[in-house]
Parts: sequence; C-alpha cells; structure tokens
Amino acid sequence: LPVRWLFTDERIGDRLWTSLERLPRGSGVVFRHYRTPNRAALLEQVDALAARKGLLLVAADPPPGWTGPRHANRSDRRPGALTASAHDEAELVRAARLGAALAFLSPVFPTRSHPAAAALGPLRFGRMACRSPLPVAALGGMDEHRFRRLKPLGAAGWAAIDAWMPEQDENGPGRKLPGWKPIRS
Repeated sequence: LPVRWLFTDERIGDRLWTSLERLPRGSGVVFRHYRTPNRAALLEQVDALAARKGLLLVAADPPPGWTGPRHANRSDRRPGALTASAHDEAELVRAARLGAALAFLSPVFPTRSHPAAAALGPLRFGRMACRSPLPVAALGGMDEHRFRRLKPLGAAGWAAIDAWMPEQDENGPGRKLPGWKPIRS
C-alpha cells in the first residue's frame, strides 16, 4: 500500500488538480467530496488522473454503481474495506476485524480540518501504532517531515490534505501549518 496519501474534500476546490499532480507516483488518494454535486463525474475525472499518474484511488462511500477499475471501496463500517479510519485502539481493532489492510489514525497533530479535536501527539500515536493489529498511517497535521519523526514509532504511512495543496495566502486553505516543511519526493 502507498506510504503517502491525499485526502480530498470540498474545501480543496480547484486546487484538487494541483494537489493530485504534486503526489509522487505510487501514492494514494482517498476521495471524499461527500457534498459535491455530480460527485460520480468528479470521481471519474480523478480516476482518470490517478490512472495516468500511477496513484491508488480509494473512494470513500463510492457513489451507487461506481465500478471504477482503479479504486478500492472504502467504508469504515463494512467488511472488506481496504482502509479505515480510527481515533483510538478500539477502532484499530475494529478496522482489523473488518479486514482493512490499513488504518488512518488521527488526529496525530492539530489540524485545520478538525480544529476542536484533541491531538494524539507522537508518543500516544506510537503506542497505538505498535499495538495495532494492522498497519497504521498517520493523519492530522501531517507532512513528510513529521512522518520521518513518526516512522520509528510505527507509522506505516501518512495522509494529509493541506500538505499537498499549493500555498495560498496566509489565512486561506493551503496555508502553511506550524511546523510545515516542503514536500521532497
């Protein structure tokens, strides 16, 4: 499974395409965009770009009838999901029982997408990752620099939204988070 992942959602806006282009070959994409009108058409476009770039596309709650050849269905609550989300050890165990191959454990660091959520921090993340019955990718305030810190603690990969977005003004989406370092692929 990929080490680097992009999570998509509506707040990315048109920067979705630049974010996808910034991903190194072999990375993964978790397509969310739950409230996007004509979500299936957008997913088709993302699928075409993922195929061209050699990216693994995972559709979270795929639209009815979606059978894209390059995706794996993702559902945190049903058996057979490729990936699952988790926020504690019980959810990691649940993900393993459902047959997920990878769990995204979050939030590791403070994040703009969930500003009120209490961050796990590196040590708590590491304890959970080491006890997990399946590989764990770090999510929440992540970038390549932070992943290098978490890898010795058990991180099998990392996922982000902001780390892959092109920079914008200081107050808008895509701004640098504290501790953000440029991605080097």
